[in-house]
Amino acid sequence: MNQNHNWAGNYKYSTSELHIPETLEQVREIVARSRRIKVLGTRHSFNGIADSSEMQLSLEKLNRVIALDRENHRVTVEGGIRYGDLCRYLNDQGYALHNLASLPHITVAGACATATHGSGVRNANLAAAVHSMEIVRADGDMMHFSRDHEEGVNGAAVGLGGLGVVTKITLDIIPAFEMSQYVYENLPLENLEEHFDEITSAAYSVSLFTDWKESRFNQVWLKHRMVDGISVGMGPEFFGATRAPRNVHPVPGYTAENCSEQMGIPGPWFERLPHFRMEFTPSAGEELQSEYFVPRQVAYQALCAIDELREHISPLLYVSEVRMIAEDELWMSPCYKQDSVAIHFTWKPYWQAVQQVLPMIEERLSPFAACPHWAKLFTMPPAQLQALYKRLPDFRKLLLHCDPEGKFRNQFLNTYLMAD
Repeated sequence: MNQNHNWAGNYKYSTSELHIPETLEQVREIVARSRRIKVLGTRHSFNGIADSSEMQLSLEKLNRVIALDRENHRVTVEGGIRYGDLCRYLNDQGYALHNLASLPHITVAGACATATHGSGVRNANLAAAVHSMEIVRADGDMMHFSRDHEEGVNGAAVGLGGLGVVTKITLDIIPAFEMSQYVYENLPLENLEEHFDEITSAAYSVSLFTDWKESRFNQVWLKHRMVDGISVGMGPEFFGATRAPRNVHPVPGYTAENCSEQMGIPGPWFERLPHFRMEFTPSAGEELQSEYFVPRQVAYQALCAIDELREHISPLLYVSEVRMIAEDELWMSPCYKQDSVAIHFTWKPYWQAVQQVLPMIEERLSPFAACPHWAKLFTMPPAQLQALYKRLPDFRKLLLHCDPEGKFRNQFLNTYLMAD
């Protein structure tokens, strides 16, 4: 990986000065003497949200599990830990997280900061598990947020990297569980009109994949939580789709070698919730990503609006994924007080062409109050985006309280959060 680019290679950072501290004291010292600084996770953001004109900081060496609280069912970790490493530790201790994203190599702090999510009508995004946080402020002092004391953690959990350096996070955890996964192929889009709720709630986690070449979903991934060691039995058909005869990859034509086990074979939660195996860490992205959230009650209409753009979308697309996310109380989450459906696009690396299509998608989705993922590509004007966040004024106050001089803000945050 080029150290001066993001994971996918589509974004070049404005500075090559990268600090990798090994202790909390070093983090505080680096932050205190810096003028402008941003934290890098696994570089999985596709836009400038983590960019800095002067200095970047990585927590890759601050990646330990600090404490396991069995009495309150919580785990405390350092900000640089990745989900893949945390999941193995938790499972060995008999615990689990409520959900995971598609890729296991991303950091806990980075995923929470950008409202990253998995799928499931009852599963809120990953930041919803945050119980408390420790942050290094712009002056190098420590700041703490906790659900035990105040509402502020709802503002800080999805902090967009603007509050400071998240050096410690405590997450709510649940007992470990087993899962099984089935994939069905060729679900007609029209079948969602009458059965949307039944289809999307048919398993603990449900994902719909399409290349938008036709009005259908190429694949439906159903991740079932096993109860008392009993796997859910699935028939040969699912609302007009047929069960896949072998393991498949979400992108047509790709081998399923790196995908999580399917075919109803039982396995631990952390080996089924992600779409890809824990040991599979992408080495080169060569892709672009966009994602838009819409209220669940209008999701079918939103998908039909996207379907009308098939001829523009499909030539540029690897695959599109549709996932469900439960509402939360997090100020800067796209799912704030709203059950949502996320429509994700994994594009081929043709930014000039994709840049022409995104405004078309955003225009078609605007009647549904569509909100873009913070860390992916979009072209929505700042004023339109800001209007979607009811708690933005409160978040601005929190930003100014933690970082009055804007040390952790950059062009992206100034444009989309602070500009009137």
